[in-house]
Amino acid sequence: MKKIFLVAYCLIAASVFHVKAQINLFSIEDEIKLGQQVAQQVESDPKNKILDEKKYAEAYRHLRRITDAILNSGQVRYHKEFPWQVKIIHNDSILNAFCAPGGYIYVYTGIIKFLDTEDQLAGVMAHEIAHADRRHSTNNLTKMYGIAALTDIVLGKNQNRLTQIAQGLVGLQFSRNHERDADNQSVIYLCNTEYEANGAAGFFEKMLQMRAAEPPAFLSTHPASASRVRDINAAARARNCTAKTSQKNYQAFKNSLPK
Repeated sequence: MKKIFLVAYCLIAASVFHVKAQINLFSIEDEIKLGQQVAQQVESDPKNKILDEKKYAEAYRHLRRITDAILNSGQVRYHKEFPWQVKIIHNDSILNAFCAPGGYIYVYTGIIKFLDTEDQLAGVMAHEIAHADRRHSTNNLTKMYGIAALTDIVLGKNQNRLTQIAQGLVGLQFSRNHERDADNQSVIYLCNTEYEANGAAGFFEKMLQMRAAEPPAFLSTHPASASRVRDINAAARARNCTAKTSQKNYQAFKNSLPK
């Protein structure tokens, strides 16, 4: 009987732990505050050369046009709650994009210039929006630093930890489940837009071609694989998505960036 009781206790404890692991203890308001502080830290770092929005107004119009199409798909849960700030970092040597909690998205000029179509970039943006909308970042950061440490940052304490989080955000690795979830959500978001719903698959295919050479920064946090591409394509087919996208805007977007 003791053994049976012990086994039952362990199963219940494991179940409770699993449930708690899926619960995000941050409120939406605190998540936005954390994102604001992380964004300020990212933008104050001299290594991150944020493009001036007035000087490069056309580039920002293109990026926000793509972002707004996704946000207005009717599928983004926190469309109205999160601020959804989008900034461009001028660095042609980095093929990356990342999102801070609360929807603060940063895209490097390198990845914009590297991609071939607007569908591919829309896939990247949808994937990053999914990480924020599904609250993957605060889930991961809570596991890494603990809820108390993140709460201190929200309350304006522990500047050193804030700097550490901001610097590590580019290299923040998501779990396989989070990555699969973001891939699937990107299809759901894009299916209701003018873009190819499997835009992320085209992006990862292009990234896979580069893996034999020097792996892009994006691959260190978002590992690409043939199975991942197949899963994205299968999800798009299953939803019977159609697209009406025109690629003429993408070259204009590239031309609007600094040389």
